[in-house]
Amino acid sequence: MRGAGNQGFVKSVNDANLMFEFLLNGLVIDHDNNVALRDEEMASMRQGRAFLALINDNIPKTAPAMEDLLVTLEDHENSLPQHRFERLILGTAYSAYQVQHQNLESEKKVWGNILGRLANATFVQLRKSS
Repeated sequence: MRGAGNQGFVKSVNDANLMFEFLLNGLVIDHDNNVALRDEEMASMRQGRAFLALINDNIPKTAPAMEDLLVTLEDHENSLPQHRFERLILGTAYSAYQVQHQNLESEKKVWGNILGRLANATFVQLRKSS
């Protein structure tokens, strides 16, 4: 398994299951927008460190940066390569956490809008790949 780059994280069904397990067990976002796994044992695994590197190094952490990512994803006419699709999925998960953890209603609305657009981009990509 690799964390970042053009290779993607998921190389097998086991890798996909592990990514799902990481997300299911929960993420923690600190005040600097760094992401950690809630389960410290999983975070210490080689695959856990690769997963965190992927999120922390390749997923935009601010609403304007996520908007920029959305523009490139929405303008992409063909189906995305795997590593970019993973970035879309993890950006969606990150945005969902941001919606949940914002204190200001205006920030919840901004992240909620981003989350909706990312979900829509995911469905569009899934239709293109079938």
